[in-house]
Amino acid sequence: MADLNGKKIAFLATDMVEQVELMEPWKAVEQAGGKPELVSLKEGEIQGFNHYDKADTFPVDRTVDEASPDDYDALVLPGGVGNPDTLRKDENAVQFARAFMDAGKPVAVICHGPWTLVEADVVRGRTITSWPSVKTDIKNAGGNWVDQEVVVDDNLTSSRKPDDLPAFCATFVEEFARTPVGA
Repeated sequence: MADLNGKKIAFLATDMVEQVELMEPWKAVEQAGGKPELVSLKEGEIQGFNHYDKADTFPVDRTVDEASPDDYDALVLPGGVGNPDTLRKDENAVQFARAFMDAGKPVAVICHGPWTLVEADVVRGRTITSWPSVKTDIKNAGGNWVDQEVVVDDNLTSSRKPDDLPAFCATFVEEFARTPVGA
């Protein structure tokens, strides 16, 4: 397994995040020696979901207003339906995600997570996968949507759904490990 050598990884999420899409990547980052940090819209906790059912809550490390992309080596955007739908309506969250893409820092996104990237206008010309219902949004934003377990396009790693998590986690950890700290 790749070694993240203490790299700091931002997880941008809010209420209604798909719990398994937050926790499995989080564990993968920790197991690879990285330092995950939960960035959200407000202080306190966010509510995880198992599809449409409430699950656990997770403590927020920093709000998006106080976090700087310069403080992180990579970004993970978990899915769920309500999580990215809420994030894409918050200009600070959209700008946070855009800054990683603009800087060429590694970004990993799964399920409905690409909605935030669509809103940030950074999928144009990219090959990306997602939950099937996001396909039209990606295409309308100029992206090339494909139905694959995991896709790597330059600094962007994407997957479709929770069943893809083993491949998604292994792939994004490898991609994150390739990028120098602070790059």
